[in-house]
Amino acid sequence: MDKGKTGRYIAARRRAAGMTQERLGELLGISYKTVSRWERGVSHS
Repeated sequence: MDKGKTGRYIAARRRAAGMTQERLGELLGISYKTVSRWERGVSHS
């Protein structure tokens, strides 16, 4: 899996829906920081 490509996709879809990282995090039950990490392709595994 290409984390960078996945992150860009998540960011594009979120922006197209007019959502902030904070709002997406609320809907998913995660922090906005996690959304940011996903979009940047950063993981802490």
